Amino acid sequence: MDDVVEGQAAGEMAFLQPLFDRLAARDSASGGLPFVTLSYAQSVDGSISARPPRPFALSSEKSFGMTHLLRSRHDALLVGINTVLMDDPRLTVRLCAGDNPQPVVLDSRLRFPDDARLLAHPDKHPLLFTTAAAPAGEIARLQAKGATVCVLPADRMGWVDLITALQCLADRGMKSLMVEGGATVINCFLQSRLVDYCVITVVPKLIGGIKAVDNLCPSGNLPTLSIVDCRYQPLGGDLIIHGALGKG
Repeated sequence: MDDVVEGQAAGEMAFLQPLFDRLAARDSASGGLPFVTLSYAQSVDGSISARPPRPFALSSEKSFGMTHLLRSRHDALLVGINTVLMDDPRLTVRLCAGDNPQPVVLDSRLRFPDDARLLAHPDKHPLLFTTAAAPAGEIARLQAKGATVCVLPADRMGWVDLITALQCLADRGMKSLMVEGGATVINCFLQSRLVDYCVITVVPKLIGGIKAVDNLCPSGNLPTLSIVDCRYQPLGGDLIIHGALGKG
């Protein structure tokens, strides 16, 4: 399987080279926050999951292989606690050669379960970002299970402050971060204008479920977001929309 995906990286996956060039440039630079890549799959109607939420695969096998290739090129991989509770992801690189990124979970009240597969990660302890709202007993419980728990400031919604979280990753030597979801995390990163590059997989399905993006300008005075020099790549029956994120 590794050889297959490595071949795809040189052929079918070559369209990702502009992103890889940006990641290489950030890796050679010093200081600053990590480069943030937002990558997720959605249906044609913008849904990332069914309603009510339940685990199910959206993207094709080739698109899933692309996700693993992207994971292998980033230092850290971030999801929200709802994704952990719903999907119990491993957040590893399995379909191509490459190192596993550092798994990061935003969990403002520390609801992380004892039986999460991330606690059995093959080579990295999960990094849990929480707030002062997390009970001390929960912090001790998860530290005893091997997780690294960082208590960070909360934003006005009571969620983990994203800029502080990014700075924490930078302080740990991480220069690139891949954000996979879920919907709340995707919206928060976009609302905060913290995404540098998007890789969005659009699958030919109509779901009518939970939307990936909603209310990006809640105050009404922020400019809209555009994918600059947007490119489109068919892959395994899906359509990959990708490019740097900017104002427009």
